[in-house]
Parts: sequence; structure tokens; C-alpha cells
Amino acid sequence: MKDLVLLYDNCCIYEIVTLNYFLEYTKSNILFCSPHGSTVRSMEGYSLNVDLPLERVDLANVRSFIIPGGKIAEIDNDQVRGVIRSLFDEKALIAAICAGVDILEKAGILQGKRSTRCPQYDCVRDGNIITARANAYVDFAIEVAKALQLFSNEADLQETIAFWKEHKRAQ
Repeated sequence: MKDLVLLYDNCCIYEIVTLNYFLEYTKSNILFCSPHGSTVRSMEGYSLNVDLPLERVDLANVRSFIIPGGKIAEIDNDQVRGVIRSLFDEKALIAAICAGVDILEKAGILQGKRSTRCPQYDCVRDGNIITARANAYVDFAIEVAKALQLFSNEADLQETIAFWKEHKRAQ
């Protein structure tokens, strides 16, 4: 099973760095894709290599599709919305943060779902959709990791929460 991360020019990498760390640490099969398939430049100024264009991604065996926020004009298109709808229909986990949530809404998968479109939520999971506000990037990472069963047990989860959210030193 693969985890797709959608990168695009002016995406916010800081919003997904913790999640990507969790995915790498657990040796997940991460595939970085973009609408144009070449190097992208993040809002923070980093040049990021992309594995392949979104149109060449085999959508079979996709476990999750992760969309960071940023200036989403480049991903606000029928191709991206179609991929989201296809993966949603296949019950893949769809996770978006900040402006990435706008793309989920435009794809039509948030209707009737709890999401950060409701002011009471900073990060929320409803079925196979996770949405988060930009400043909830640690909550987002933990919620996605829980959904993907990246924690080995409850103690692992609690240790992760203590370190990343409560800023307690690792023992």
C-alpha cells in the first residue's frame, strides 16, 4: 500500500513535516507526486523533488492521499478533484490541512462530513477524511498516523503525544 503526498508550487511543507517523519520512521511506502511531475518550490523556499506526475500515479493500492495547504491555485483543477473522488470511493484515507481542505470541498467529498469547515474543529476525522487547520499540524500528523495504524501500541501513541504535543523529553 502506498501513501501519496501531493506537492505543488507554494505548498506549505511545515504543515506535513511531522506526518512525513512518522511515515518515514515506520517505513511507509511514500510517493511524492505533483500536477506537473517536476521539482516544486515550497512556500518556505525549499526545492522538492517529485517522484512522478499525478497523471502517472497508479491509484491501485493507495492507502492515503495527503494534501498540504498553501497557494492551491495549481491543484484547484479537475485532475486533482477526480483523483480525490476516485480515492475517496475506494475508501483510501484522504487527509488535508489548511487550504488543502478547500480542494476536498471543491471535490465534493465534505458534504455531510465533520470537517474544519465547522469552527469548533481544529483537526477532525470523519470516516476516511481528516481535515485540519494550519496550526494543528501536530494533531493532524497524529490523527493520520492513528488512522494508518502507524503506532505499535497505545504506549507508543501516548509517548508520541507526550513528545510532540506536550514537549516532554524522551525517556
